[in-house]
Amino acid sequence: MALSYRTRKRLSVLILLVALPAYIVVAITLVGLFDRPPFLLELAIYVGLGVIWAFPLKAIFKGVGQPDPDAPEE
Repeated sequence: MALSYRTRKRLSVLILLVALPAYIVVAITLVGLFDRPPFLLELAIYVGLGVIWAFPLKAIFKGVGQPDPDAPEE
């Protein structure tokens, strides 16, 4: 089932304002449970965690910045 443009736009805002900050808090909490790793490993962990959230949500964010394709032309 494909989501409408309006639904994807609302869902993307919800994800950016609620889910992403919650993901950041959980990620930092989990990383904080362990001793501090070497700098390059720590950098790889944060870069990986910073990018990995976007892959499953790519379909929701795709085309949200474009004009509504279902809107009547003016």
